Amino acid sequence: ETLEEREGGHTLDVCTRQLAPLLAAVGGDAERWARVVVAYEPVWAIGTGKTATPEEAQSTHAELRAWLAAQEGAGAGVAAALRIAYGGSVKAANAASLIAGADIDGFLVGGASLKPEFADIIASPPDSRL
Repeated sequence: ETLEEREGGHTLDVCTRQLAPLLAAVGGDAERWARVVVAYEPVWAIGTGKTATPEEAQSTHAELRAWLAAQEGAGAGVAAALRIAYGGSVKAANAASLIAGADIDGFLVGGASLKPEFADIIASPPDSRL
């Protein structure tokens, strides 16, 4: 979502509008969803150095999972099986606090993947999440 959409409270609307066709294509089979990775990457955070706070990222991921769980033909099993990655100015300095969110399953790393700090980003998930 754009910064204007976020500030206007439209994050979930924007994201679910993009997720709905995926639900239609994949259906309600949790095993199929276990092979799907969706990235939440706010437009306002791409290459800007701005990052959603860990609380904002976790909240959005949780809302996406709850939306999917509430959809006819999906449910809690599908929502739990889906992996949701966060993208948007992920760096070694913020990776550990972002991945601490219960609904953040990984990262979509852009420019930082070309820097030595990428190894620190990879090392950031707690052992319990590996």
